[in-house]
Amino acid sequence: MTLMKTARIILCGMLAVMLAFPAARAQLNFGVKGGVNIATVKFDNVLKANNITGFQLGPMLEYVKPSTGWGVDAALLFTQKGCELGEQTVKGHYLEIPLNVKRKLMTPLLKPYLAAGPYFGFRTGGRKIWNINGLYSDVSGQVKAGDFSAGLNFSAGAEALGFLQVGLTYGLGLTHNFRTLDAGTHPEYRGKAHTWSISAAVLF
Repeated sequence: MTLMKTARIILCGMLAVMLAFPAARAQLNFGVKGGVNIATVKFDNVLKANNITGFQLGPMLEYVKPSTGWGVDAALLFTQKGCELGEQTVKGHYLEIPLNVKRKLMTPLLKPYLAAGPYFGFRTGGRKIWNINGLYSDVSGQVKAGDFSAGLNFSAGAEALGFLQVGLTYGLGLTHNFRTLDAGTHPEYRGKAHTWSISAAVLF
């Protein structure tokens, strides 16, 4: 099964669950989300990695019940993550699916919200292996990116004008989707992605 088919099945499944409740259909909003990522990778707290910038862009959907302010949202985002090791930029392209539980204050003009939930990412492009020879005394060889990643997102933001959402998200990687390769005697180090994202979404 291809990555696009997997992503499509997950989103269609969520949409089918939401649309299964006729009374809730009026609360289902579609939109487009985009933003800037500030990403890094932590390699077992050993290797020093610096931040890189990337972007995210893709469609989203949201269902929030006005009477309670509780709901869910999901997206299908093209996103860039990685880090900088010395002068080497380690960056991968991912198709990422965040699934969040959302709590929104239903105030008249500005609606603050909190959201949290898992994300699942599938590598779609960029280099898979980077040479890091000579960058560190206890590491030689290469860094390799994995094809799958998963983690948790924690978001806070606000909705204005009934259709514009601006938010800040911290993505905590739970999978080791970067690791060092070494044919010698040095140990292998594995890295998890850590990402701050500033995003805006327009709902229709």
